[in-house]
Amino acid sequence: MFTVRTWAARASAALITTALAATGLAAGAAAAAPGPAPAVGQPTSSPSPTPYQGWNTYYGLGGDFGADEVLDVADFLVSSGLAEAGYDIVWLDGGWQADVPRGTDGRLQGDPERFPDGMAALADAIHDRGLRAGIYTDAGPYIPGTCGLGSGGHYQTDADTFAEWGYDAVKVDFLCGITADLDPQEAFTAFAEALRNNSSGRSMIFNLCNPVTSPDWGDYPEEQQSTWSWTYAPDIAESWRTYTDVGFVGQIQFKDVLRNFDANARHPEVAGPGHFSDPDYLGPELGMTTEEFRTQMSLWTIAAAPLIISSDPRTLSQESMDILLDDDVLAIDQDPLGIQGTRVGAAGTTETWAKPLADGSVAVALLNRGDRPAEVSTTARDLGLRGRSFSVLDTWTDGRTQSAGTIRAAVPAHGAALLRVTPTRAGGVPRLVAAPPAFTAVGSDVVAPTTDLLAAAGDKLTTEVTLHNDGSTGVRRPAVSLTAPDGWTVSPAGPAPRLVRPGDSATVAFTVDVPPGTGTGSYDVAATVAYAGAPAGTTPPSRVTVAPATPSGSGVVLSHHPWVSAGSGWMEPAVDLSVGGGSPLTVAGTVHPTGIGVASPSQIRYYLGGACTRLTGGVGIDDAVNNVGPEGGTATFDIVGDGETLWSSGTVTRGAELPFAVDVTGVRDLTLRVGDAADGGYNDRTDWLSLTTTC
Repeated sequence: MFTVRTWAARASAALITTALAATGLAAGAAAAAPGPAPAVGQPTSSPSPTPYQGWNTYYGLGGDFGADEVLDVADFLVSSGLAEAGYDIVWLDGGWQADVPRGTDGRLQGDPERFPDGMAALADAIHDRGLRAGIYTDAGPYIPGTCGLGSGGHYQTDADTFAEWGYDAVKVDFLCGITADLDPQEAFTAFAEALRNNSSGRSMIFNLCNPVTSPDWGDYPEEQQSTWSWTYAPDIAESWRTYTDVGFVGQIQFKDVLRNFDANARHPEVAGPGHFSDPDYLGPELGMTTEEFRTQMSLWTIAAAPLIISSDPRTLSQESMDILLDDDVLAIDQDPLGIQGTRVGAAGTTETWAKPLADGSVAVALLNRGDRPAEVSTTARDLGLRGRSFSVLDTWTDGRTQSAGTIRAAVPAHGAALLRVTPTRAGGVPRLVAAPPAFTAVGSDVVAPTTDLLAAAGDKLTTEVTLHNDGSTGVRRPAVSLTAPDGWTVSPAGPAPRLVRPGDSATVAFTVDVPPGTGTGSYDVAATVAYAGAPAGTTPPSRVTVAPATPSGSGVVLSHHPWVSAGSGWMEPAVDLSVGGGSPLTVAGTVHPTGIGVASPSQIRYYLGGACTRLTGGVGIDDAVNNVGPEGGTATFDIVGDGETLWSSGTVTRGAELPFAVDVTGVRDLTLRVGDAADGGYNDRTDWLSLTTTC
């Protein structure tokens, strides 16, 4: 048996109920009594009424850290302003324990060389800096080689020890727990009881960390996985992990951030003040771009997630620090309602996520998962807000504008706009949103306008910037300019609009000349827009990729022509060789002297410039898969010209070559794609064979 609860607004209960209904939560459940109901087994006063914040050693320092390094980071949290902004927990992950983690007295013990004064002294030193201290253990019995330490059989002893040492938070893992085949609900519930009943009467945050997730960890019953924790964890813990780790030591990637966010979003109804879903740690500068980390911060904030920095904060750039310290963003995460945001509308490349707030406003994340900038929009009505005028705060730029009901932003690739939308009286600066520049190559009527154009040196491009007035008053004489690379020529291609009326749109056209001799590579072009009462704003950049020269002649071996870009799901694309092993391209026993070996998923892009007429060749699963085993070895192949699919293979299995002949007349931008046939990329060593074109 388990209980699922929702928590609702206090003074603004009606507004929150409407907003929750719009985002997919049951309106009846949202209209609960004022204030959160305490979960079974938890004190009415939670040690973490809003999502806790801090720093953890795991991703940034690994498992080999000592007291001096930990205290140096603690000092940095204070001196940098992170502690004042709420990041006040210094949390030791696995690695603090001695080689023999339990002493002869049956109590856990720290490594005597790295923590010479003991673990209690370290907690005292952290407290002396005005911070809180966190520590780590595992719910399973200690099994050398599986986990660094385990509390199985010693729950009350370890809870009493952590409390006696003065720790304020405990992360409890499940590495040895799963090895010992424990039931996580039983184990974590018993540990929670021990923490609540510690002999010192100390209040401690309990972070329930079961990372076991199929298929990442193997084939486990649903009840043993992280995705089942929501059924019992809200009754016993301040937070619970909702999926496997978001990365590896020293490496957190954006695709895994999205994966963990999506898993975390499955059960928002059980989160509330004092009890929060935990998608894992923040990963600035561990593999993501600044834009991608800003997106992670936006999504974790919308999710009312704990904000634990995983990097070594002493090494972070000012850009990363500014993201972590943004007051408007932190206010959304720390909102006292503690509501976990939900998606408004359908899932897709662009999405809207919303979180009702205690003052009657709604926080909105306009997410762009795609590889190109995009407009993302919603409406105040869809957010559950009523009225004719709304104040829109862009938390990342601090811009405040007025909208008549459309909530829109131009969002970079892998980006998210984080807005705070509040009903207000009419008035204020109207919200004028400029879309990223859209390009078309002059003289080509087959290429749709795009924010990711493939061009050649010497090309003349036409460019349009679309302006949307979402406010309730007109915008007069907006000034629009383009920022292009040095040496490129930008010229107006028509008059600028004199007035953009409320609810209307207007376009501003330019021509852009790419200088002859421009080197191959990617170049960014952005639009800057200024109008009365508003500071100048710059759109996310659109990208022009200057390609190598087009192929020329008959019987051109395409694999020997320089590509624009190429990627492989495993290792690097191999010209005229199988991926990874360096062996000849071989399918069904036949060796092909030319082609490209890749692993799924893969995308290889060529510039044909409209100069070619026909592409022939074949595809197949390389015979090298037979050296690995019977698993995997299925893929799909697609040939795409200027965004249109020209040929698809369907599912291809090992032991057969599939030939193709494709008309590429007029195609400028050619992409060769490989997919995993929906069964994962394991052992998908795939070949593009004997690629030949006539140009």
